[in-house]
Amino acid sequence: MCMDLSLRQLSVYAAVARAESFTAAARQLRVAQSSLSRTVLELERTLGVRLFDRTTRRMRRTPEGQRLLEAAERVLAAHRAEMADLERYLAGERGLVTIATLPSVAAALLPPVIARFREQRPDVAVRILDGMSEAALDRLSSGAADLAITAAEGLPAGLRAHPLAEDRFFAVLPPGHPRAGSAELAWDDFTGEQFIAVGADSSVRAGTDRAFAEAGVRPAGVTEAGNVSTVGGLLAAGLGVSAMPALVEVLMSFADYVRLPLVRPVLDRRLSVVLPHERRVPPPARGFLECLRGLREEGHPLPADVRWVD
Repeated sequence: MCMDLSLRQLSVYAAVARAESFTAAARQLRVAQSSLSRTVLELERTLGVRLFDRTTRRMRRTPEGQRLLEAAERVLAAHRAEMADLERYLAGERGLVTIATLPSVAAALLPPVIARFREQRPDVAVRILDGMSEAALDRLSSGAADLAITAAEGLPAGLRAHPLAEDRFFAVLPPGHPRAGSAELAWDDFTGEQFIAVGADSSVRAGTDRAFAEAGVRPAGVTEAGNVSTVGGLLAAGLGVSAMPALVEVLMSFADYVRLPLVRPVLDRRLSVVLPHERRVPPPARGFLECLRGLREEGHPLPADVRWVD
């Protein structure tokens, strides 16, 4: 037997069964008593059992009626809980937000945002997928991430960028380098130097390549590293010089180096929030974006040589 009982039937039956009175249940539900009677009769026909023992004075639940009441209350309680959970999700107060971003952004820019977001929406979990810029955009395009925060140059079709912040490039030298005591360096000061660069898929590499081309400079040689922390280790060993945007400094904090302003040209890395054109941003992610916008509008402090942009 397939007992296909509706939520309305179960709700009506639970009200009648608890009250053991059609009159009292009708008053509670604000419906006609006759409609409750019809619903109970439909249930009895569907189940093939009597749900109440009726007398002229009162009605009592049968054992089958008691068991149905217990089942109905569990179903109705679960339904209420699920609907409340859904309501909180739609309000952006529950769920998960997944952010694809650069390691430097994850380490230096996002922590205060996540701290504020956690205060505002403690039941929303945050997952960070950090990696190179191309990987962040791939994760967003595939749906693995709700939003991306990255250097958004040459976006694939279907994505749109909203500028968020800029961080300035600075020169990084070993402590014993002859120019370590300079007030600043220009890009052409890297002529004849061994330059330590990050991989070609990095937003940092895109910036340094562009600056070298603009300054008409070619280092004596290039050592390529897979990530910024490796650059820090090579630098500390005196194996070359480099240039890094300000947000990556936290990833090199273990290394001993000298940081100098870098000019001619002054180079900034533009970071953007990237969203899908056609896919709707889920409510928890919209809440995260609201929190991020709020911090930017407040002018929340950023690391040195990093600034909010509109």
